[in-house]
Amino acid sequence: MPPIGPLDSSRVPRFAGFATFARLPRIDEVAHADVAVVGVPFDSGVSYRPGARFGPAAVREASRLLRPYHPALDVSPFAERQVVDAGDIAANPFHIGEAIEKVQQDAEALMAGGTRLVTVGGDHTIALPLLRATAKKHGPVALLHFDAHLDTWDTYFGEPYTHGTPFRRAVEEGILDTAALSHVGTRGPLYGKRDLEEDRRLGFGIVTSGDVLRRGIDETVDALRQRIGDRPLYISVDIDVLDPAHAPGTGTPEAGGMTSRELLEILRGLRDLHLVGADVVELAPAYDHAEITAIAASHVAYDLVSLLALGKSE
Repeated sequence: MPPIGPLDSSRVPRFAGFATFARLPRIDEVAHADVAVVGVPFDSGVSYRPGARFGPAAVREASRLLRPYHPALDVSPFAERQVVDAGDIAANPFHIGEAIEKVQQDAEALMAGGTRLVTVGGDHTIALPLLRATAKKHGPVALLHFDAHLDTWDTYFGEPYTHGTPFRRAVEEGILDTAALSHVGTRGPLYGKRDLEEDRRLGFGIVTSGDVLRRGIDETVDALRQRIGDRPLYISVDIDVLDPAHAPGTGTPEAGGMTSRELLEILRGLRDLHLVGADVVELAPAYDHAEITAIAASHVAYDLVSLLALGKSE
């Protein structure tokens, strides 16, 4: 039986109907899902501007204009795989530890039948439970982390679980393959040179936004592909990897970032890798203008879904 695709926009206007991601069916409307887009409206781990709890709803709204054929990747993802909207994981906004457990538990339940996830946040705290669930299925995974920031700090205000600490915790827990860890798009001031030294000790390689500018897309993609190899890969995209001109709606903006075109072209260069899961986080719609950030995030999610559709089924 062929996959059930999105609503036909020639029959139901894009501004009408249920606001699922890309107007796809809900998970309860299909017998099995190969790929599920799931929201995590949680932002209790932020250190500056709040509001990412409203990110999933904004991405769904901006995704109404997405179309079923991806010309750059030459794939119709919703025809190749059964893609669905799995709704939102209801994480406790008053207890970070409990929220992390809930996200992991629900992610594991969604993945149990072979479904792969593209998760929309929410703040970057949610990457840790998502990586735990992914590693439980695939073992330690390669990580490709697009972000203005390292997110490998130890604590904030003495707390070990925040949006700035998930990847240090993930290395400590042994759920990442430390031979294949990369940050892309980092920039801006740090607390000290020690931040970089500790990040290297954890196993990360860094491609700054300036490196992308100087080296170009192709050289950047080649270096990332060599580092990842054929390992199971998780991609985590903090939308603040983009310059504030392309993503003003985020909690910790930094000048000098990548363009949305650069980010999408790098993602498209990763086709045929063993992608097993991904997230897009840190969209804070209250700071957005004309849905600029939400549109960028929805296209990033669409490209991640397309990459999963091009890969092998679980």
